[in-house]
Amino acid sequence: VETSLIDPVYIKGDSTWTIEERMAHYGVPGVSIAVIKDSKIEWVKSYGVMDKKSKVPVTPRTLFQAGSISKPVAAYGALRLVSAGRIKLDENINTYLKSWQLPDNKFTKEKKVTLKHLLSHSGGTSVHGFLGYSPDLPVPSLSQVLNGTAPANSAAIRVDKLPGTSFRYSGGGYCIMQQMMIDQEGKPFPTIMQELVLKPLDMKNSTYDQPLEKAQISLAATGYLPDGSMTKGKRHIYPEMAAAGLWTTAEDLAKFAINIQQTLAGKNNVVL
Repeated sequence: VETSLIDPVYIKGDSTWTIEERMAHYGVPGVSIAVIKDSKIEWVKSYGVMDKKSKVPVTPRTLFQAGSISKPVAAYGALRLVSAGRIKLDENINTYLKSWQLPDNKFTKEKKVTLKHLLSHSGGTSVHGFLGYSPDLPVPSLSQVLNGTAPANSAAIRVDKLPGTSFRYSGGGYCIMQQMMIDQEGKPFPTIMQELVLKPLDMKNSTYDQPLEKAQISLAATGYLPDGSMTKGKRHIYPEMAAAGLWTTAEDLAKFAINIQQTLAGKNNVVL
């Protein structure tokens, strides 16, 4: 695994194929990986540093921003509510939204948006992804993100295609799902996810907290851009938690993947 990262396509003049060489090639300061074999974690190992300035080494407990991998983990939480009979996959999502409603228009009058649509990026909802907010910027509430009002830096999340007719990636759809889960459970989203997914799967080093608490920040990797410069403020804050708010480790994500394998094989029912 560590020395055989050979790609099917060879690039002329490029013969560096160990993890450390790839890290140097792309300017990546720190990496953590977990290897799964036969539905078990075979080993976990970390490389490099979590911050170029402090030189603190990456460890198996180092937290990384999972970006859009936040979505499948959040989807697991929503599906647990479905399996518990609290919500239905094919029901109009507005049935479950209390504090905010997805505005109706000519598209939703023809066909209603459902949780199934939102999970599968087929609801015709807008807003592909999110930039996040550096620590010096005001952070919008989820309702401000949904409505695209200041200080949100993204457009309003609306339906501009007929639901269920085609795939279009929509982080905005996952924000609607996040609001639905909050409205149904009456709790903050990080608490909901802790109860539904993270704790049951022993993902003890993972959180949807945005921003991170002080103790968590000491474990959080600093973000860097492709040109090698540091992300402003080291890391961004994402009120769009279901879409982009997960902080996690390689080992915890491996536990998530293993649970999906075991659940599909009928060997586990901890979450679904």
